[in-house]
Amino acid sequence: MERIGDLMQSADWKSEKHVPTLDAPDKVSKNELFEVKAQVGEEIAHPNTTEHHIRWIRLYFKPEDGKFPFEVASAEFNAHGESPAGANSGPIYSDPLVRVAIKLESSGTLYAVSYCNIHGLWEQSKKIDIE
Repeated sequence: MERIGDLMQSADWKSEKHVPTLDAPDKVSKNELFEVKAQVGEEIAHPNTTEHHIRWIRLYFKPEDGKFPFEVASAEFNAHGESPAGANSGPIYSDPLVRVAIKLESSGTLYAVSYCNIHGLWEQSKKIDIE
């Protein structure tokens, strides 16, 4: 039986437009508030049309010494030019970008997962150490 993890795709975000980027420090002080940015299309723009778009980005954190990840944030992008007048004729388009401020108690790995309505699930991860 196929598992959800088997469906995750990953690549170098500089050459693949579907991979979310993770912009966060490599090291932070314990309980220091810092910003994390996750974005799809930072280097190569992803289409943002009614027919082809990023639907959502979710962020997770798994502590080094923990068994399970914690959901940090979830953002949905619902404006892709839809309109009663037809596809791609609407007045608004959302861009797949998330910013969140977090504090960590321990070192671990941050994960970003994005979903393209045509090309499925994509992931990126980044290790963050506590100084």
